[in-house]
Amino acid sequence: MYKKQVRGVLVEGNKTYGQITRDITTTLYAKTPLWWYIASSISSIAIIVGIWAVYTTISVGIGTWGVNNNVAWGWGIINFVWWIGIGHAGTAFSIFLLILRQKWRTSINRAAEAMTVVAVICAGMFPMLHMGRIWDAFFILPYWNTRGPLWVNFNSPLFWDVVAISTYLMASAVFWYIGMIPDFATIRDNTTSVVKKRIYGFFSFGWIGSARGWLRFEAVSLLLGGLTAPLVVAVHSIVSMDFATSIMPGWHTTIFPPYFVVGAIFSGFGMVLTLMIIVRKVFKFQDYLTQSHFDAIARILTFISLIMATAYTTELFMAWYSGAEYEMFTFMRNRVTGEYTMAFWTMITCNAIIPQLFWFKRIRKNITIVFIISIFINIGMWFERYVIVVTSLSKDFLPSSWATYSPTSVEVGIFIGTLGIFTLGILMFFRYLPMMAISEIKGILKKTSK
Repeated sequence: MYKKQVRGVLVEGNKTYGQITRDITTTLYAKTPLWWYIASSISSIAIIVGIWAVYTTISVGIGTWGVNNNVAWGWGIINFVWWIGIGHAGTAFSIFLLILRQKWRTSINRAAEAMTVVAVICAGMFPMLHMGRIWDAFFILPYWNTRGPLWVNFNSPLFWDVVAISTYLMASAVFWYIGMIPDFATIRDNTTSVVKKRIYGFFSFGWIGSARGWLRFEAVSLLLGGLTAPLVVAVHSIVSMDFATSIMPGWHTTIFPPYFVVGAIFSGFGMVLTLMIIVRKVFKFQDYLTQSHFDAIARILTFISLIMATAYTTELFMAWYSGAEYEMFTFMRNRVTGEYTMAFWTMITCNAIIPQLFWFKRIRKNITIVFIISIFINIGMWFERYVIVVTSLSKDFLPSSWATYSPTSVEVGIFIGTLGIFTLGILMFFRYLPMMAISEIKGILKKTSK
């Protein structure tokens, strides 16, 4: 439980209920700022680059990528896993902390949920493109058809990915939308624009804020939270099965499911921290995104960083203890030392060492340093996926087939395109939707609330 007497209030400035409504909805009524147009333009350019890369991939083929017979998975799968990890942020914030009754989540959960939906959309592009023939993507769907005995392979982890990710996307989007219904009604009742009143009124489903409505709203939130919470574990553990069910050195290990789940939450929290510090600065939300919020996130990241360090150490120990020469070569000669040393130690430094600076209270209170560390976490988690994918594939059991891998401009372009989609999606969210849960913030306003 969050103790305000010890860690401070969650809403500063002695706000009234009316001030909270005005502060959070001001951005929806005000004129669109110049920086928003500039950021949207840059994001649109990135999306155009991505469209070019996707068109090239579809029209010419996977040969435009840097993958080869040995390294058949490259940036496509690396970025797929990275985006899925970021997509765990909203679920972890909104559902786990909701179930655990952590009230400090209220200023952050709405943006984290939006981030989840957009990140999962970005992730979903890569498996379809990686098929090579995207027009045959419907073969992965288990629909009733006339193809006779030709069905999807229900034993394949790739099919599990499709089911898990689509379910996760729908559940996250529904949870995100339902949480905004009371806020849509607030905007509907306060706006002077007839068009906005009708639009927000339509999406508010006739919400009037009755006691019965609130009772059902809270019941549905907890019910959806309980049903969606297992997806956090299921989605990324299923993604890990894409690797763990193989016999490749460095992949064939039972530690992968929990390792991937914890890593996903780690990268998600890191991206949330990055995003919310920017929101705090740009929108001047210092009263709502306080030192206490960032302190709580930093403490969680410190703990998860220790788990990640334990996982890295466990992998190295098991490679040595097993006595398997292939495992020893992959970890000691291809990761710790060798061709991919830089990527491996970047991963270790960014994920296991730098976050330990959060043990110092002075660092947790310095927003600039916290922001820089969050960037390092995002970089480190990308390199983790790079190390996992490339190092095991580049040097397998047969030395004569060893190959190197480097991404082409097409692969980089697709990744830039997803960055543009993600940024533009978040910008649209900031401009047209309440970026914080107004009703939930009002619930923690008084010092007597827990």
